[in-house]
Amino acid sequence: MEAVESKNELIAVWTRLIEDRGGVPAAGEGVSYLWAGSTFPFWNTLTLTGEDIPAEDLSEQLVRAASFMRGRDQGGYLWLFEDLLSPRAKEELERRLEEAGLEIAFSGAGMAGELSLSEPQHPGLVFRRVETEDDLETYGEINALAYDMPTRVGRDALAGSKLWLDEAYAFIGYRDGEPVTCAASIASTGSLFLALVATLPGHRDNGFGEAVSRKAIFEGARATGRGRVVLHATAEGRPVYERLGLTANTPIHFVQPAGALDEVGD
Repeated sequence: MEAVESKNELIAVWTRLIEDRGGVPAAGEGVSYLWAGSTFPFWNTLTLTGEDIPAEDLSEQLVRAASFMRGRDQGGYLWLFEDLLSPRAKEELERRLEEAGLEIAFSGAGMAGELSLSEPQHPGLVFRRVETEDDLETYGEINALAYDMPTRVGRDALAGSKLWLDEAYAFIGYRDGEPVTCAASIASTGSLFLALVATLPGHRDNGFGEAVSRKAIFEGARATGRGRVVLHATAEGRPVYERLGLTANTPIHFVQPAGALDEVGD
């Protein structure tokens, strides 16, 4: 079941990423806590660990997740994989979220597929691998601006990261010398995990996101021999990855406490 793979790969990869940021992953009573206490909200993650989760168990787990998130200084998300819920839990999801004091901030999809890509090229881009602290800063800033966050949040997200320099196949695409897009692949249990793909506003709809994703996947596959790719896409990003040859397998809802304020404002 690809929804299980999607959840398991999140836990496997995010465990490493959170440890890289100084967090201590934990799990208990059906919830995985992948929380770094970062200003970058995607490093503050919870997810449910079960499969075919009954409606009553879902409510209990949602209450625990809500209590945990409300007790933290930084905002984050519960990544809820819809196809891991029982049929009744799916039908009653909206009500049970409301009862737990949670709401869906936005939704996306788990995606996966077997890919064999040729050396990617784009006439408007030059690709450079992330190799220095300055590169990390640039990569983080692109992500922050793409998600309408302050640039300091993006810098904090990757500053001093050994994993991003030593293990990730992370690339930035430059247009006329300006960094405009980025993507990274990370070797996981049996696949490449594509993460933190972003393109600056004003440079979208030029194929940049697809091109830099191809570059990150191609280089990761060439180095590791892995051809299977797993990722979690926003609704806006999904068409990009479908053009790569990946298919959606489960809706993912990014859930936060109801009425949560944006804690990464200027």
